[in-house]
Amino acid sequence: MKNWWVKFGCFLTGYNYDILICSSEVAVKALKRYTSAMLIVCLLWSFIGYVFTERYMKAGVIGAIVGAATLCFIIVQIERQIILATHSNKLMHRFRVCIALAMALIGSIIVDQIIFQKDIELGKIESLNAKINKVLPDRTKDIKSQIVQLDQAVINKEGERQILMADITSHPTIKSVSSQSRSQPVITSTQDSSKNTKQSVNVVNINSVAVSYIPNPNIGLLNPLNEQLNLLRKEKSIKEASLIKLRSELEKEISEKTGFLDELIVMVNLIKGSVVALLVWLLWLSFLIGIELFVLVSKRGNEENDYDLTIKHHMELQKRKLRLMAAQIAAPDSDFKI
Repeated sequence: MKNWWVKFGCFLTGYNYDILICSSEVAVKALKRYTSAMLIVCLLWSFIGYVFTERYMKAGVIGAIVGAATLCFIIVQIERQIILATHSNKLMHRFRVCIALAMALIGSIIVDQIIFQKDIELGKIESLNAKINKVLPDRTKDIKSQIVQLDQAVINKEGERQILMADITSHPTIKSVSSQSRSQPVITSTQDSSKNTKQSVNVVNINSVAVSYIPNPNIGLLNPLNEQLNLLRKEKSIKEASLIKLRSELEKEISEKTGFLDELIVMVNLIKGSVVALLVWLLWLSFLIGIELFVLVSKRGNEENDYDLTIKHHMELQKRKLRLMAAQIAAPDSDFKI
């Protein structure tokens, strides 16, 4: 447990613990310095990753923790490119400076959005009102058009109902006339010149007419018509209520869809219009650039210690062994000495 910090530093930076414990205190101090610098950067970017994932990606607490851990892992791998480099590489250093500038810019934007949260909320209200005023007329026009159509449909149905009611009132019942024809035999008696009586049967058609009164059929059309009127009036009242609540519903709808870019635009406008906000943003940007370049500057400002020399010495020994092995394979009868 005595060297737990050194072991943790070796795990974080990629140093070889077995070689480091055989090195001088200078190499151990360099490791501890790199470890402290990497922890500062990792903690800062873990916080930024957590806030960004939780606030803008709506991933919840677990998702935010995963986002923070992922960003921390990326930062560790980037810093190891500098720490574990055995030779000075100007191209790598320039590339790291470019990455530092980009990351510092992103980090300062996210941190400033947290710092200026209240001011951004006020700016979002103004932006929200502008968006609502842009969308509201079209939505209002559409709903009013639907209300007019429903109102016209109600008027037409009420006109049909009045016609039916007038007809039912004036003619509550309707006379129904039905005729029926039936055949009936008729016996006729006649006498001839000899005074003999003869009877003959003739079939006579008799028509009978029946008159009855039935309810007006239009009475049965009233209930379906009343139901249609009730549905139209209900739908019209719903549309009128939605017209009243339209602005509040638009505010809720647009505010729920506000994202990172919307807040970024508000923050840019805030920085443009306030010298104080600009100074705060520049301070954070400079601070983050310094932290990002902390490891790089520390690496370049240090002379090679015995750990670095041991690594290079092991590399040279391995190269020499490989050359001797290759030469021995090429000329097996020759004697070579290391």
